[in-house]
Amino acid sequence: MARKLIATAYGEPSDVLEAAEVDVPRARRGAVVVQVRAAGLNPYDVKVVRGQMGADPDRLPLSVGGEAAGVVHAAGPDSGFRVGDDVVVYPASGALAEYVVADAANVHRKPAELGFAEASSLLLAGVTAVDTLATLQIDEDDVLLVHGGAGAVGSLVVTEAVAAGATVIATASPRNHDFLRGLGAVPVTYGEGLSEAIAAALDGARLTAVIDTVGTDEAIDVSLELVAPHRIVSVAAWGRGDDGIVLLSGGSERSRHYRRAAVEPLLTDAASGRIAVTIARRFGFDDAADAFDELLGGHPRGKIVFEPR
Repeated sequence: MARKLIATAYGEPSDVLEAAEVDVPRARRGAVVVQVRAAGLNPYDVKVVRGQMGADPDRLPLSVGGEAAGVVHAAGPDSGFRVGDDVVVYPASGALAEYVVADAANVHRKPAELGFAEASSLLLAGVTAVDTLATLQIDEDDVLLVHGGAGAVGSLVVTEAVAAGATVIATASPRNHDFLRGLGAVPVTYGEGLSEAIAAALDGARLTAVIDTVGTDEAIDVSLELVAPHRIVSVAAWGRGDDGIVLLSGGSERSRHYRRAAVEPLLTDAASGRIAVTIARRFGFDDAADAFDELLGGHPRGKIVFEPR
């Protein structure tokens, strides 16, 4: 038997999360069972548990977690993996567990230089960031505004946009401004006076594109003042589609192509240190609800990582 984090109902994490005893998965043909060393917790997971992504009772109990890293426990025929291989699983299903089963196509070899915690927290944010930049075709001629530049997705957007030669302005709280400067962006504080702060940061330059990772009306309203809607990409402002902005969920064939192609380069770049994954907090079965609440209540710089223990 093994433990797995589940939500028994839709609601607040402290009320509905529990560790359940389940059978260890078996490796079918073309799949592997991975003993989880670490799994990334993402805002999407919190929204699913709270019923914000739908509340179909037939889906209960909910398995939680979309990315993990660990060691192959069992390998099915034709999987291409062997017991003992260090791997990253993305996309995963029910990754906040001691064991996860996945099709071999969603299992990637973990570089030895990359820790399990970092590997488990890289790909969901990483492929999302790459998708936004590829959709806008950001290059050295662009002046890019990133809303939420210090977050998991935003910081990777900033890193990759700067590497592409773009000029980057990024919104964040004042405590994260030095961090953004270190990534090569010009930081501005969101909230009152945002339009003026962005204008000052532009210093006469013309903004060419916006990537929004926060989804607030403030972010979208200010962006629409500065660029055409088709040059605004958001991964969070789901209620603003009528404004003509580009909403990315990863579901289109183009997005799937960009995201699939990004996996191996992201792992290589993280292993080399060219991109960094910061771990903000580690949690286990006993304090899972607290970790969910922390992610719900704020914007931690870095990833919150589940480690079964």
